Amino acid sequence: MSKQMKIMLLIVAVLFGSIFLYKAFQGYMIGKYMSAPRPPATVSAVKVTSSPWQSHLSATGTLRAINGVDITSEIAGLIDTIAFTPGQTVNKGDLILELNRETEMAALKSLEAQAELAEINYNRDKEQFAVHAVSKAIVDTDEANLKSARAQVAQQKALIDKKIIRAPFKGRLGISAVNLGQYLNPGDKIVTLQSLDPIYVDFTFPQQDLPQLTPGQPVSLTTDAFPGVTFQGKITSLNPKVDPVTRNVEVEATLQNPHQKLFPGMFGLVEINTGSPQVFLTVPQEAISYNSYGALVFILKEKEKNAKGETIYSATQQFVTVGKTRENQIQILKGLVEGDHIVTAGQLKLKNGSLVVINNSTKIKND
Repeated sequence: MSKQMKIMLLIVAVLFGSIFLYKAFQGYMIGKYMSAPRPPATVSAVKVTSSPWQSHLSATGTLRAINGVDITSEIAGLIDTIAFTPGQTVNKGDLILELNRETEMAALKSLEAQAELAEINYNRDKEQFAVHAVSKAIVDTDEANLKSARAQVAQQKALIDKKIIRAPFKGRLGISAVNLGQYLNPGDKIVTLQSLDPIYVDFTFPQQDLPQLTPGQPVSLTTDAFPGVTFQGKITSLNPKVDPVTRNVEVEATLQNPHQKLFPGMFGLVEINTGSPQVFLTVPQEAISYNSYGALVFILKEKEKNAKGETIYSATQQFVTVGKTRENQIQILKGLVEGDHIVTAGQLKLKNGSLVVINNSTKIKND
């Protein structure tokens, strides 16, 4: 065998020997790592408790004034007087605006003069009829002329009254839409007037909720405009017709609004308590995990203490049956008992038998 062949065989042997030794060392280190105990995972946990649970219906409602209109004029004319201040509260009958009435007042004086003349003619002919100086037909004609003249005077006064615009009910005025000296056409908006206390809220519920709704039933409303404030009221009426398209029934409730915080057009969450309060086991919603088999939680059982004196727990999966939710809580109908220790954060890194320690002082991410 040549010298070159021996050198090549030696190099190959050294190469394969190095690979073999590397694989053997790698397998040794992996085995050592796998056999070493893993540190317990850190999770947050709570104990299962029972609490009173009030069943309720909720819906989004829209606020509406009991009385609310855009004040307008029936007739045209130049604005002569604006008697209101935007945003003020007015009573029924308070003066809002006056249109120029000079032409109509002049016409009224002419009509009143004609009515006076008709009355004089009627009284004179009636006296003459008493002595048979005129016929009954003349007296009847005079009487008809008098009535017609008086009717024209009344009509003209009504026309003049329409040029004086007053508040139709008590409420708060909005922003003025007119200016002094402006020509106002019939139907032009002058200002909005809204009655704010009390105030309506309109909402809908599916037809299956109808048996739980009755007039006079208490309701509460919250709105993002006033966080933490709840407005109380009662159901005023139920629409006697269900919408054939949505199968929803319209409900109207009346809310007390003494400080006039609520305005028509706002929306809010309406809640109606139904039935008597019941006691249920409840847990935070974040404690529930879901897979293709259903809802589950991790129950913790105390196992041992570590070198730091911390309690180490063993985590076990437990399938549960859940009910309704309320804020951050969810009903547990089956699968847990009061006092069970369950994981609320960090469960995504767990499996059956995982060892954990509890740390509720910091926020644990579910990843």
